[in-house]
Amino acid sequence: MAQPFVKKDDDRDDEAEYSPFFGIEKGAVLQEARVFHDPQLDPRRCSQVITKLLYLLNQGETFTKVEATEAFFAVTKLFQSRDIGLRRMVYLMIKEISPSSDEVIMVTSSLMKDMTSRTDVYRANAIRVLCQITDGTLLAQIERYLKQAIVDKNPVVASAALVSGIHILQTNPEIVKRWSNEVQEAVQSRAALVQFHALALLHQIRQNDRLAVSKLVTSLTRGTVRSPLAQCLLVRYASQVIRESANNFQTGERPFYDYLESCLRHKAEMVILEAARAITELSGVTNRELTPAITVLQLFLSSSKPVLRFAAVRTLNKVAMTHPMAVTNCNIDMESLISDQNRSIATLAITTLLKTGNESSVDRLMKQITNFMSDIADEFKIVVVEAIRSLCMKFPLKYRSLMNFLSNILREEGGFEYKKAIVDSIVILIRDIEEAKEIGLLHLCEFIEDCEFTYLSTQILHFLGIEGPKTSDPSKFIRYIYNRVHLENATVRACAVSTLAKFGAMVDSLKPRILVLLRRCLFDSDDEVRDRATLYLNTLGGDGPVVETDNDVKGFLFGSLDVPLVNLETSLRNYEPADQPFDIDSVPKDIKAQPLAEKKASGKKPIGLGAPPTAPSAAVDPYDRLLSSIPEFTSYGELFKSSAPVELTEAETEYAVNVVKHIFDHYVVFQYNCTNTIPEQLLENVTVLVDASEAEEFSEVTSKPLKSLPYDSPGQTFVAFEKPDGVPAVGKFSNVLKFIVKEVDPASGEAEEDGVEDEYQLEDLEVVAADYMQKVGVSNFRNAWEGMDPECEQVDEYGLGPRESLAEAVNAVISLLGMQPCEGTETVPSNSRSHMCLLSGVFIGNVKVLVRLSFGISGQNEVAMKLAVRSEDENVSKIIHEIVASG
Repeated sequence: MAQPFVKKDDDRDDEAEYSPFFGIEKGAVLQEARVFHDPQLDPRRCSQVITKLLYLLNQGETFTKVEATEAFFAVTKLFQSRDIGLRRMVYLMIKEISPSSDEVIMVTSSLMKDMTSRTDVYRANAIRVLCQITDGTLLAQIERYLKQAIVDKNPVVASAALVSGIHILQTNPEIVKRWSNEVQEAVQSRAALVQFHALALLHQIRQNDRLAVSKLVTSLTRGTVRSPLAQCLLVRYASQVIRESANNFQTGERPFYDYLESCLRHKAEMVILEAARAITELSGVTNRELTPAITVLQLFLSSSKPVLRFAAVRTLNKVAMTHPMAVTNCNIDMESLISDQNRSIATLAITTLLKTGNESSVDRLMKQITNFMSDIADEFKIVVVEAIRSLCMKFPLKYRSLMNFLSNILREEGGFEYKKAIVDSIVILIRDIEEAKEIGLLHLCEFIEDCEFTYLSTQILHFLGIEGPKTSDPSKFIRYIYNRVHLENATVRACAVSTLAKFGAMVDSLKPRILVLLRRCLFDSDDEVRDRATLYLNTLGGDGPVVETDNDVKGFLFGSLDVPLVNLETSLRNYEPADQPFDIDSVPKDIKAQPLAEKKASGKKPIGLGAPPTAPSAAVDPYDRLLSSIPEFTSYGELFKSSAPVELTEAETEYAVNVVKHIFDHYVVFQYNCTNTIPEQLLENVTVLVDASEAEEFSEVTSKPLKSLPYDSPGQTFVAFEKPDGVPAVGKFSNVLKFIVKEVDPASGEAEEDGVEDEYQLEDLEVVAADYMQKVGVSNFRNAWEGMDPECEQVDEYGLGPRESLAEAVNAVISLLGMQPCEGTETVPSNSRSHMCLLSGVFIGNVKVLVRLSFGISGQNEVAMKLAVRSEDENVSKIIHEIVASG
């Protein structure tokens, strides 16, 4: 039986309400359902029983076929009651039970009778139920009634018919499409909900016809829609048409933009918000188009309604990701929201301010955020931490205050994900801002003193072993590391031993003290700790006199394996003990690419402790090891840069191929990563035939074919070209994949002996000037600029022609040069007529380059640019100007 709806006694600590359905059982409720058969029906009692049945159904309780049939027939007995409330419960019950086609016949006549009743509530609900439980045959019989209901004067009946049409459209579209005239008439209804439902149904009927949708939006944007709900739908449909027709309106005005802007002056707040959101989400939206939407959202920030404040700040938060300068006018209003009682609003306000704030506002923001952090949940704290990390990368000179803030919140209570986000942020700042290294490492050392997460402790210790020896005073970190040997679990102790050994190897003055500490670790209770201590003592020469650590030892402690770990693990598993010891040279050195399924999934760039360092050499290191293991390329010298993979095939083709461009001083090597996606085929002697007729400065010198390419087992083939020394040679290359196809027996997996030569056309590949430039930032551009020799400076002015905006011109030049924007200067303020952009990088030959770009735009959108280049080589400065002049 259901428990009464009562409150706990007042003397209880916490007041709570008991559910009226607590403890009910299916069997007991089905017994109660016998009241449906009483000669004298009690409407109130019957409604209570139906409520319990509906509760059980919605809680996932399963009814057997017999139980469902009995309940259905019992409920149909209630049609004899004239009670309106009970009749509505009957309709709900019939919809939820979903009777079979045999049972539907029993209730159809009653529902059709109600559908033509004079009681509007009966009619509306009967329409909904009939359309839910009947098939296409019966729908054809009642179609005439449904058409009449759509244009009925009663809005409840009309809405019921329209909503039913939306559901029927999924299963019987041919029936609903015949109602277009009636639905169009309903769109002109004065009832708000009827107009809303009619517009939704009419759009669904025409959604596969882009021209029809465009005509519908065109006709309705002239002012015939009065319902705010329908207006919101129309705004969405208009923005959809804008997106779909973007390719056809690249030069002129956007279609329906004036309509969206007019909706910003609508009297209904929901329409204003929908229009503002639609404008901000337009692709390639300009600052002029954004301004009216931002102005309206700024007004909502000071609204007394929390939902309006939340909607406005959430929209502005999204805009700040792509157009931060457009949101800066709202900063004062958003600062007042930091103390908002709604923590979601306050979090969004803070993260938006962190994206849009200028350098002078950083310290003030940090003070406000400090009081705020203790009041929000960990998931919101993580968002704030990530925003602070982005702010520090934007304003590197403010690293000290931002680093102190991160270290303070690191000491507070929090879960693993929150702590990991903070640690990752500190690690990234240490890697990217040289001045932040020592203070950041000290903060991490203090954190591991009382860190409860083994994973974070080991990762920080590993990071300390890499970065600590490079600091001015490495000895100050030894105490923190050795404390872990005494105070932590075995996993952390073992990691601490490895970190100590790295300090001993890299800092010769510390080696005697490190050897003493390692000898103490020989008596540890854990095997792993003792084994590591023994290994490192022998490696560092702990038994003999203390001498300078040689490069082999440093390579052992710091270097990575020349073979992929996955390949090494496979080879070790396949190794059978024999007279011959395991030979690591037998392990394949080819890097196994991602499986096809993973490759298609969009991955995020790794950050924090799990990411590789962002130094220039780190980007090429895995490729450097791969190329150095191939005899044909060992004489090419040091690898300067490897590009990101460029896809040469569509996602769903038979063969997936992408290419990585490896840049050397005198050579360019194309690494084609190939994947065979056909299980019944084996490809052999796979090569890429490259046509360099449009790249006259390149000459092919060698190629390395791929012997075999089984199904879903990625492999690489290489083609090398020679190029002039010291010149950023560019050109276009056409590619054809050539191979021998052999059929594979699905049963045995064996390939046929005879194969057929075949080829597959790939996309063209371009080598551009940006391939010869590494993106390397500087923490203080002014100091770096003044530190360059003025004699190597080259200055000139260029006309960039008409541009849609100043931001487009800035992005085009940055993309052309392939350099790293500094101090957030890649972002152009809204409505700005001039802009200064600072770039830094390293040109091939390891020549540091700094660029200052001064842009101006005229009333006719003609853009002029002044380019000043300083580098370590005057010839490189001239080359940068040549790139811009020819680009």
